[in-house]
Amino acid sequence: MTFLSPERLWLLGLLPALAAAYLLMQLRRRQYAVRFTNLALLSQVAPRRPGWRRHVAAVLFLIMIALMMLGFARPATAVKVPRDRATIVVAVDVSLSMMARDVTPSRLDAAKAAAKRFIGDLPRRFNVGVVAFAGSANLIAAPTADRDAAVASLDQLVLAKRTAIGEAVFTSLQAVRSLDAQARQDPPPAHIVLLSDGDNTTGRSVQEAIDASRVAHVPVSTIAFGTPYGTVDIEGETTSVSVNKETLKSLAESTEGKAYEAADADQLREVYANIGTSLGFRTEHRDVAARYVGIALLFAFAAGGVSLVWFSRLP
Repeated sequence: MTFLSPERLWLLGLLPALAAAYLLMQLRRRQYAVRFTNLALLSQVAPRRPGWRRHVAAVLFLIMIALMMLGFARPATAVKVPRDRATIVVAVDVSLSMMARDVTPSRLDAAKAAAKRFIGDLPRRFNVGVVAFAGSANLIAAPTADRDAAVASLDQLVLAKRTAIGEAVFTSLQAVRSLDAQARQDPPPAHIVLLSDGDNTTGRSVQEAIDASRVAHVPVSTIAFGTPYGTVDIEGETTSVSVNKETLKSLAESTEGKAYEAADADQLREVYANIGTSLGFRTEHRDVAARYVGIALLFAFAAGGVSLVWFSRLP
């Protein structure tokens, strides 16, 4: 809960003064009764005191005033609103380390299967593009609502040397800017989901990619995929290919994305499922002052009702 006009909340400070004034009037009434020393005559000429009932209308009235003051400050609640023209770019690492078999059947095959499922489960209103990166980054499926094109592009992935994480982000941002005729003047809400198992070894730096993403207001969520025990055979030599989690975590956190880790295919599917549920909406604060005014009216009717029933007058 938040308030769109919080400066108006100072009015709540008047409530204690109003309550104090009411209590003071009750004390003065009691003092007047004490000064009337002929108690036998007082019991005959004064009506029967209503006791606690005379305070009910006052309490209901104060609650009504408090609710009206809160409504005047324009209370707002957070709601999830579907994104229009939302664009997701899935960037997949195809460096040689992705052929490691520490993940069954291999890192690349598991990544492709999970990415296909992720794309298929996204809301139909989303545009989805695919970027593949190794020594360079290439847009292999432009952002579109056509799921078949995005899924088919994943079957065309080919492994290559080196890892250009920075270039993958720049290529993804360019894909977002090319979505439609109005994308450059009115960029669509976008998110990049980047899966990799290595460090940036060529092309523009991760810091340059972070700066560009911040300027474009496009978060990058990263998935560090693989185990510390992965190895690949390149030209007859076995090489260890452990996952560099820190680089990917820095990229995600610095662009207001989220950093995930997955060590097997099941974890990767779970990560993609979590990402999918969080990308379909944006959070907005909607004015709910009418709700407070409506409740205040109920208390006003209640105060008037008990006063009429018990005392035959309005408060």
